[in-house]
Amino acid sequence: MTDRRIVIAGGHGKIARHLIKLLTASGDRAVALIRNPEHEGPVRALGAYPAIVDLENATVDEVAELLHGADAVVFAAGAGPGSGAARKDTVDRGAAVLTAEAAERAGVRRYLQVSSFGAGEAIPGGIDEVFAAYLEAKTAAEEDLRQRDGLDWTILRPGGLTDEDPTDEVTLTEPPLERGTVSRADVAAVIAALLGSGEDSRAPAAVGRTLMLTEGTTPVHDAVAALP
Repeated sequence: MTDRRIVIAGGHGKIARHLIKLLTASGDRAVALIRNPEHEGPVRALGAYPAIVDLENATVDEVAELLHGADAVVFAAGAGPGSGAARKDTVDRGAAVLTAEAAERAGVRRYLQVSSFGAGEAIPGGIDEVFAAYLEAKTAAEEDLRQRDGLDWTILRPGGLTDEDPTDEVTLTEPPLERGTVSRADVAAVIAALLGSGEDSRAPAAVGRTLMLTEGTTPVHDAVAALP
């Protein structure tokens, strides 16, 4: 059993809820950063401590205070479906940059950012304006994170997300990777494995890496252990 404090931005999101259950089952203390007070009860029921903060309007110092003493930070927030291009920028980019800066200020080295397939690539012509803004925001958030020497960062780009049951079998590799899908539950399992175990939250092979993730045939822990 471990006793780490793992802070999750976007703590009521679907990936986060799976992750909270995995972390608490292993003895970690999950802190869920949430914007809506109505989500306090649900995240508590999962075993996490809720912390209310609006990452679109908070200051770096306000967020850093919430991160102080954490062993790792996971950025799993997103503007979500139905949001426009402006919120793709303020959440998927702006909140990611804010949280990374706050982690540095709070002295939390381990930082995992959930990104997306398509980030870091040329925006294809003819796609929806909002989706293009989403990819641009994710790309900008990645670029910001790579420049932060004060963080032991990992960027995880999952494929198309589904709500299927976990399979515990994935493909995890550096780019490129053929497009595919992956369940949110398996994404959470990969995040938990990338965070390492016990007192070591670094999973050294994953630090400084951008990783692509789809469903596959390799058990999650074997896929993480096989990272060169």
